[in-house]
Amino acid sequence: MRAGFWVLLAAMVFSAWVVVFRVDLAPRVESDFFFSTEDPAFQASQRISELFPSNPQLILSALGQGLDDPEYLERLGQLTDELLADPEITAVQSLTRGPSHPAAVLTSPIWSRLLLSDNPRASQLVVSVEPQAGSAMVTRVEEILGRFQRPSFDLEISGVPYVVELIRRHLLRDLKVFSGAALLVFGLVIALLYRSVPPVAGTLLSCVGACLLTLTVLHLLDVPIGILTANIATIVFVLTLSHTVFLTANWRRLRAELSPEEAVAQGVRITFTASFWCMVAALSGFGSLLLANAKPLRELGVSGMVGTAVAIVVAYGFYPAFLRGGKASAPALVGGETTGRLPGAAGALVVAVLCVAAAAGLAAINTDPSVFAYFAKDSEIRRGLELFDRGGGSSPLYLVVSDRQGRKLDSKATEPGLGRLQESLEAEDAVGVSLSLPVLLAEARRVPLASLLTTEQLVNILDSERYERIARSFIDEERQMALFFMRMRETGRQEPRREIVGRLRDLAGQAGFETELIGGLYDLQGKLGDLVATSLVRELGGLLLFFVLVAAAVSRSPRVTAAMVACLAAVPVLLLGAMGHLRAPVDVISAPGANVAIALGIDAMIHLLMAVRRQRAAGDGWRPAWVSARAQQRVPITSAMLILAAGFGIFVLSSFPPTQRFGTLVAAGTLISAVMALVVLPYLATVGRD
Repeated sequence: MRAGFWVLLAAMVFSAWVVVFRVDLAPRVESDFFFSTEDPAFQASQRISELFPSNPQLILSALGQGLDDPEYLERLGQLTDELLADPEITAVQSLTRGPSHPAAVLTSPIWSRLLLSDNPRASQLVVSVEPQAGSAMVTRVEEILGRFQRPSFDLEISGVPYVVELIRRHLLRDLKVFSGAALLVFGLVIALLYRSVPPVAGTLLSCVGACLLTLTVLHLLDVPIGILTANIATIVFVLTLSHTVFLTANWRRLRAELSPEEAVAQGVRITFTASFWCMVAALSGFGSLLLANAKPLRELGVSGMVGTAVAIVVAYGFYPAFLRGGKASAPALVGGETTGRLPGAAGALVVAVLCVAAAAGLAAINTDPSVFAYFAKDSEIRRGLELFDRGGGSSPLYLVVSDRQGRKLDSKATEPGLGRLQESLEAEDAVGVSLSLPVLLAEARRVPLASLLTTEQLVNILDSERYERIARSFIDEERQMALFFMRMRETGRQEPRREIVGRLRDLAGQAGFETELIGGLYDLQGKLGDLVATSLVRELGGLLLFFVLVAAAVSRSPRVTAAMVACLAAVPVLLLGAMGHLRAPVDVISAPGANVAIALGIDAMIHLLMAVRRQRAAGDGWRPAWVSARAQQRVPITSAMLILAAGFGIFVLSSFPPTQRFGTLVAAGTLISAVMALVVLPYLATVGRD
């Protein structure tokens, strides 16, 4: 055991060096990060990018005294020029760059859609950036806007690269601030409970060391810090903490009768079996996420499995050495009397009624929230998003169509149908701005004599280098497929995105076209909502089925197994049902909270059942065994659940709403699990038995 301590200590020191100097703790967030390269949704978006080359875009709004104000136009021109000077910005369209003159934008088919806002005193700038442009580019653009910002020249920014960067910043801030805050809260609570320096120091060192080891292993496995794994340090911390709490409780109970060495050895022996099954349960909980199609969920599954394995190794290979120097008593962790009454039917009935009420809210779970749900209501980024959304939409969608009769789309025969489709798309309330080949052709025909040219000739001219091959943004090289680019509105959306996209597909069919490809962030978010909904059912269902095996192995009683699984099933029902009633979004970041809550909650039940088995082996009857076991484990279970709830409750203070929801789900789930373990499970296991 002591050799293992020094090996783990050396590994922790090495891991600390790796994390400080080698591991990039900045979360990696990209617009298509939700999907793996093998996913059809990702492949469709990639195929669209290949057929219709275009760069990511930032959308800027400039509010002034009026679009014909000379001072406004001068500042707009200066802003345009300064943005163009950035090496990662490829193009900027504004009133001063693009239209032949600012007034022409009012009657231009394409520029009116791109540059005009719903506010007559504001215009928009469309900034195209390099595909690989990242955080540094967004920061430079923000600095430029800061220099131009005036009360008479108010600037707002949006666009996929900016939104993605803001999400990354929120996650990085949470990783730094809340990991440190969680460590402080955990430390204070543990100090109050243990009231002895060695166990407190050992617990904190073990939890921090497990986090460092996990991050190092993930680095070696090339698993990046992502949108979900940004919270992995806190998760590993509490997984390790759960083992140490129960080990310490058993050690303190034994220390009154045994020597320090014997108490530690005996405590490890009787606690490890329960911890092993807790580890198996946690592994299955995180392993269930590997079945998900969403890439962040799978990465959280891998990270959680690594952290689960590391947690038990550190808890039993490193922490016991600190118990040898701990004090023999600590009133805050000493169990109550081993006699008494078990909870009656009233408590179980209350929980059952709450479960029935919560189940009614499951149908209202919102797994397809708007992009606004990722940002606080009073935040600058949300205000900007809502501003752009009210105007021309905030979320891009790409619709690629072909003629059902196989005709080329640069012909006179297909142009009317494309025009009708453009009109029908723009008539949809969910569609803000829509750009397509018909809009481009309408703009081109404003040039004198252009009306004398055929559709094919016009397209060929627009596909020339003179016009920067602008036609390729809307029609492919073989002229068989055309792209309709839309910015979709989120404000007031009641339908799931997939239903809206399906209706747009139907409009293409009504106009005589086949939909070949659909892509863009709007479509990906809709599919992600479906994946989250599927994951909630499949992963949680599979998890509960696996827990049947774990419960059977631990309890060795069909009745107790059924009771345990029922108690575990009640946790996600209560959590997710409440989310449905409250109409709270269940997004890809917060959804795993239910899995984590169950994986943590089963720990209490397993430790309680192992205590029952020990009492039964000592000769107690069925009910006395449960009474004694509950008395022994009541304080450790309550302490562990309160510590976990306090740690995850810190995330409620995050400025990033998905992190708040994740922390709330886990904190509430751990408290519910404590009630299930100490109230409902003992009642179901003993009712009608002596």
